[in-house]
Amino acid sequence: VQLVESGGGSVQAGGSLRLSCYGAGFSFGVWDMSWFRQAPGKEREFVARINWSGDTTNYTDSVKGRFTISRDNAKNTLYLQMNSLRTEDTALYYCYVNSRNYWGQGARVTVSS
Repeated sequence: VQLVESGGGSVQAGGSLRLSCYGAGFSFGVWDMSWFRQAPGKEREFVARINWSGDTTNYTDSVKGRFTISRDNAKNTLYLQMNSLRTEDTALYYCYVNSRNYWGQGARVTVSS
């Protein structure tokens, strides 16, 4: 099983980034998937979730209206579009396969003021 995140980087507050997570070695299109993040010195926290078909999503309150989770099952790829980034969004972002407990290696996002 492989989950490979990409698209992280450094951006100024108010900017945008799009994270991608490519999955291989499992049936990508049948599992709900999520994004989590872990800020320095803090616990890992839930960010967003999408069901297997992509038609149901939910978000933690702090990112609602700014982040959008989506997926392309034909490409085995999960996305997180992050707009209006804030300094408090700085974290290591992980993709996760629900019910399988598969984690990616993390993509670092740094937002500066």
